Amino acid sequence: MLAVLDAPKLNRPILVGHSIAGEELSSVATRHPEKVGGLVYLDAGYPYAFYDRSHGDLTIDSAELRKELEQLQNIRYGISGVGPPDQKPLIRELLQTTLPQVERDLQHQLKWLQAAPPSSGDRSSPSPVDLAILAGAEKYTDIRVPVLALFAFPQDLAPTVFANDPAAHARLEAVNRADRETQIKAFQSGIPSAHVVRLPHADHFLFITNETDVLREMNTFLEKLP
Repeated sequence: MLAVLDAPKLNRPILVGHSIAGEELSSVATRHPEKVGGLVYLDAGYPYAFYDRSHGDLTIDSAELRKELEQLQNIRYGISGVGPPDQKPLIRELLQTTLPQVERDLQHQLKWLQAAPPSSGDRSSPSPVDLAILAGAEKYTDIRVPVLALFAFPQDLAPTVFANDPAAHARLEAVNRADRETQIKAFQSGIPSAHVVRLPHADHFLFITNETDVLREMNTFLEKLP
């Protein structure tokens, strides 16, 4: 992305991203805020784009746990090549912060699973998108450029997934709504520059299902930029 920005010598363009692209928007804005004039998140402001420290995220927190455990093992067996550094600070970090956060994440994941209908048992391989999320997962919290974030909220889950279990559909929809509301509020409070817009009952592909709303909000956002 940086190469694309630099090649035509664009002067602080506005970047627009949908879904997983929110991770890339936050990455560029965190590392090179001087290169962008603003960001537009199209149903893309989820934990991979902005990490809510009070709520956590299982994907991000478990990746950090693996990294810290590997680091601890390397220190213990001298694999780091730097000599035997003090293990105590890392162990304290694991005990006081990382492990308790992962435990909270697992409790929340269990709540999700209990709300959902029983699985068929089929397990497909991770998609390229899943792998991209895992590979790029970081705790992005410091975004200091103008931001417009459009969220499909409240979002209706596809009823076909729960065609034979309306009660399970209602339970999972309630958990999904609570999760989204928590993330949207965290995004809004954690990024002071963010203008957050909720589009009720929009599809995840809101730039298609709610094209008029998206264009209106984007034009208003662009007109207010320096």
